[in-house]
Amino acid sequence: MAESRTSAECPVRCARREVARGLTPRTSVGFPTRARRYNGYTRSSRWLAAFALAVLVPCAASAQAPFTIGNVTAQPGTMASGELTVTAPPSGGRPFVQSYGMLGTIGDAVLTVPIPFTIVNGGARGPVLALVAGMHGAEYPPILALQRLRKSIDPKQISGTLILVHCANTPSYLKRTVYYSPVDGQNLNRVFPGKADGTLSERIAYALTKEVVDRADFLVDMHAGDANESLRPYSYWMTSGTPAVNEQSRQLALAFGLDHIVIDRSRPTDPAQSLYLSNTAITRGKPAVTIESGALGMSDEESITRIERGIAGVMRHLKMRSTGPDPVGTPIWIGRSQVVTSPVTGIFYPLVERTRMVSGGALLGYVTDFFGTLLTDVRAPFTGEVLYVIGTPAINKGEPIAFIGALANPNEVKR
Repeated sequence: MAESRTSAECPVRCARREVARGLTPRTSVGFPTRARRYNGYTRSSRWLAAFALAVLVPCAASAQAPFTIGNVTAQPGTMASGELTVTAPPSGGRPFVQSYGMLGTIGDAVLTVPIPFTIVNGGARGPVLALVAGMHGAEYPPILALQRLRKSIDPKQISGTLILVHCANTPSYLKRTVYYSPVDGQNLNRVFPGKADGTLSERIAYALTKEVVDRADFLVDMHAGDANESLRPYSYWMTSGTPAVNEQSRQLALAFGLDHIVIDRSRPTDPAQSLYLSNTAITRGKPAVTIESGALGMSDEESITRIERGIAGVMRHLKMRSTGPDPVGTPIWIGRSQVVTSPVTGIFYPLVERTRMVSGGALLGYVTDFFGTLLTDVRAPFTGEVLYVIGTPAINKGEPIAFIGALANPNEVKR
C-alpha cells in the first residue's frame, strides 16, 4: 500500500524516504507514474527542480563562507593566522627609530611593522566578532588571554567568525612604552580612524579600521592598567551611536561580566573623528565595548582569566556558542566620571589606592620637583570611587593621575 503524506509534509523527507525504499519519486497524488511532459519539461524534471531548490538553496544560505583579511584566508571550520603589514616614513631617522629594526625592517625611506592576527572561522554562519588586544604596549593580560583562546578554541564548534588582533601596537609593545608610540610619540587610541598616508600610529589605526572594524559586526577593545596605572576592573559603555547600537553595546558590556560599568557619553559622534577604536566601531553602526582588566603592567592569572571569562560570555550572548557565563546580574553603573590630570611635571606620591571611596576635595596625592619640593596637591573633584590611580612616580604635565567615578542615578541607565 502506498504511503500517504499531508500537503504540509516536507518533499525532501518524502523523497529521502522513497529513495531509501528503492522507489522512484512520486507525483503530487502520491502514486508512481510515467513522466508526462508539461511545457517542455517532464513532471519528474519539475519534481527534481523543486527538490534541488528545497535542498540546495537553504544549504547555500546557511553555509559558512571563507573569511579573508589581507592575504590570509580561513576556510569554514578552520583557523588561520598572519600579519597585516604597515609601512611609514621613519620619522626622519631619529636614533631611537633606527634601533627599532628588531621589530620589522627599516630602509632608507620606510619603516615596516606587523600587526599579528588570527581568523577563527566557525563551522556555521553567525556574527563576526573582533577582539583586539595590545592597543597600548604594556597592557599584557588581553594579549595573553587571546593567545590562550587561540590554543583552546575549536573553530568547528562555533558559529560565526572571530578576528583576534593579538597585538595592535607592536612598536609600543616591543619597546615597553606607556601610552605613546616610540616612533611618532602618539597615543594609538587617540588617532582613529587613522590616515592611509599619516604617521605610523595613524596608519596602524587606518589598517585596523579598514581590515578589522569594517569587517566586524561587533567589537571588544581589551585593555588593562598600563605599566603606571593601578586599576580596578571595569568596562566602558559608550553612547555615541544610534539608540539601537547603544543598547546592543550595553548588552555587550553586561555579557562581558565586569561589575563596574562606566557610562561614557563624552565620545565623539563624527565617524571621521572617532579617536578611539571602540568608538570607531560604534559610529559606524557596530556595537562595541571597551574593557579594562589588569594593573601596573602585570600579567597576573586573575586578570587574564577574567578576560577569558568575559569573551566566553560575549560569545554566548551573540549565540556563537551555547556555553558561557551569565551576564553580570547587578552591575554598578558609574555615571559621572573624571580623569584627574597633573598640572605639573615631577614626582607623584599617591595617597589613595584603587577601589577606595573618596570624598570631594579629598587628597589623592601630591607632586614634588626632583629635589623634593612640593609643587602641588591633587584632590578629588567629587565624591566617588578611585577606578585607577597612577602607581609610579613619573608624571608629566597634563597626564592622568587618577580616574574617579560616582554612582549613576537610575535615570542615567537608559536602555
